Amino acid sequence: MTDKNMRNFKMVVEYDGSAYRGWQRQKNGLSIQQVLEEAIKKITAQKVSVIGSGRTDAGVHALNQVASFRCATKLPVNSIYRGVNSVLPEDIVVKEMEEVPFEFHAQRDVKSKIYVYKICNQKLRPALGRNYSWFVRFDLDLPKMRQAAKYLLGTHDFSCFCATGTDVKDRVRTIMNIEIKKVAEGNIEIIVEAKGFLKYMVRNIIGTLVEVGRGKRLPEEMKKIIASRDRKIAGATAPAHGLFLMEVKY
Repeated sequence: MTDKNMRNFKMVVEYDGSAYRGWQRQKNGLSIQQVLEEAIKKITAQKVSVIGSGRTDAGVHALNQVASFRCATKLPVNSIYRGVNSVLPEDIVVKEMEEVPFEFHAQRDVKSKIYVYKICNQKLRPALGRNYSWFVRFDLDLPKMRQAAKYLLGTHDFSCFCATGTDVKDRVRTIMNIEIKKVAEGNIEIIVEAKGFLKYMVRNIIGTLVEVGRGKRLPEEMKKIIASRDRKIAGATAPAHGLFLMEVKY
């Protein structure tokens, strides 16, 4: 088939990241991207490159990751959709699939991404759900955490929350919204929306907010942390298993 037969597909994917080295293909372990590409090849008999809206790190989950791929198959969309799901492992599922204009690009066309971080905040460690939330036994002061979060809103150089050793030069990002809420007894969710994120940025922000909630830092210290552009000044990195990619906006 020639290029004129090429079609563009958009997927919404849910996955449990526990067993994977993250979204992007890795030499040293299995990735979500690799599993999806191999599943699509099984159904279409063609090698494809799956492009995600962004990379999730090892152990991070997704409720609605968006990805796209181009393929010169003649199969109907619904046949590809059902076929791919039939060969995917239990911890990955394609929730939606549609054919989109050829120009659509899952990464370049993103307007913003929303992550949710889940915290189990109670005295006794949970047996169920422990792989999908960060267990923090200390009481957290949510009003102080919300106060600290206000300093994060807007456009800043977020070097202080970027993973050490990252070679990204431009570390200016825009956080559009942060919401900290108690969703049930002992369960807290922190929702962060931005146009883009640095490596470990959300988890480093969460770790710092939890330190504020525990009374180890004052809310107004957040302003100094951002201004420092120094990763060593910010808090510890929150565990990967509490983080979910919740929504991608286009």
